[in-house]
Amino acid sequence: MFRTVLAVAACKACRTLLRLLKRGGTALPGKVALKIDPGILEKVSAGMEIFVITGTNGKTTTSRMLEHALEEAGEDVLANKSGANLLSGVTAEFTANASLTGRAKKHTAVIECDEGALKQVVPRIRPRVITVTNLFRDQLDRYGEVMHTRDQIREGLRKAQDAVICLNADCSLTASLADEEGIADRPDGRIRFFGVDIPAGDRKEPELSDAVHCIKCGTRYAYRYHTYAHLGSFYCPQCGYSRPDTDTGVTGILEEGPDHTTVTMHTGAGTQTVTVALPALYNVYNALAAVTAFSASGRDPVVACRSLESVESGFGRMETFTLGGNRVQVILVKNPAGANQSVGFLSRLTEPFAAVLMLNDRTADGHDISWIWDVDYEGFMQNENMVRVFCAGDRAADLALRLKYAGGDEEKIEIISDPAQIADRIENGSLPAYVLPNYTSLLQIREIISKRAGHGAFWEG
Repeated sequence: MFRTVLAVAACKACRTLLRLLKRGGTALPGKVALKIDPGILEKVSAGMEIFVITGTNGKTTTSRMLEHALEEAGEDVLANKSGANLLSGVTAEFTANASLTGRAKKHTAVIECDEGALKQVVPRIRPRVITVTNLFRDQLDRYGEVMHTRDQIREGLRKAQDAVICLNADCSLTASLADEEGIADRPDGRIRFFGVDIPAGDRKEPELSDAVHCIKCGTRYAYRYHTYAHLGSFYCPQCGYSRPDTDTGVTGILEEGPDHTTVTMHTGAGTQTVTVALPALYNVYNALAAVTAFSASGRDPVVACRSLESVESGFGRMETFTLGGNRVQVILVKNPAGANQSVGFLSRLTEPFAAVLMLNDRTADGHDISWIWDVDYEGFMQNENMVRVFCAGDRAADLALRLKYAGGDEEKIEIISDPAQIADRIENGSLPAYVLPNYTSLLQIREIISKRAGHGAFWEG
């Protein structure tokens, strides 16, 4: 007990000190707690009902949607809103919110977890539900090829024998996890699928695919319809492996606005009209993942569907600010699939706007930036409503070169090295602005914009 009390006290003190110094205190307090008591996470999470969200894209937004749904149901929820999703960050969140004796103060938790950390975190916190959003190529110098990431998730799922697992039916890599040894033998209802049950893209075949060939036999996939990247109604013409039926699915897209999407969605409670208060198809997938996780715990999915009308974006995920009277949306991009969806959203805008593209190549981002050549910037550059595009970050020149090859008016492209100057241009301009940074550049620009807009730091949720 002494070790537990000391670990909790040290974690709380460390976090308080770091935040007094205007630092996030999201990971170091957890490292301190684990050093004092290696078993602290098991103790401070004991007795809680825990939801875990993992996958390449959409973890943060799906977690916020699920947290919001639970709060709308009247529950007090613990969540790692700062995005610190490795073992140390998860430990810090649970420990800082426990009593000095290590007793959990809340009953429910929603935890975003890094794909590689899943196998470390899951055995310690014993989640009730684990959701895998999707699998895409991401940070090759950190994760390696996408199959390595899948292997990491598979190992984590195998260590959570009591959890209900929710998988993206439209992602062939993710859906195939249901057939793996140690996962496939779960009782009925312990594996659930979500997806878009209708064509939602304008291409029959993927424009960019991280899963070209069947994971079972190596034959090239065919598609009955396609949504984006390698997602859609895939099937293997050789061995028959195909998209599974969904437990939660979108059966119609009724309206796509600049700040929302309205769909029809089938759940265990029937089919209903659902408005997601965030734009773009990838947020429809995030909504499906959240509703599926909510209902997988035995809760009424109608509550989760209703809550989507008032959900707010998470840190850097369609997060909205106001500068000088101009709307500013910050949209994290970190890999080709996510970037394609984000620039595709900008390509379809019908109001004049300015854009800011930011690219760093630091360790947290991945040093390999060649992925920008896989992004479809052509439609974005040819949208006449795009009045100006600023390129910034350590690799701003590479971005500018990519945009020049994308065509359109080169006179619209401008390189700005100082993030504060970017905020000045937005604040003193007359256009809504869309900022598309990768991770470390997001931390830079968001700090500047949020201060000017009167918002809190990223770790304040």
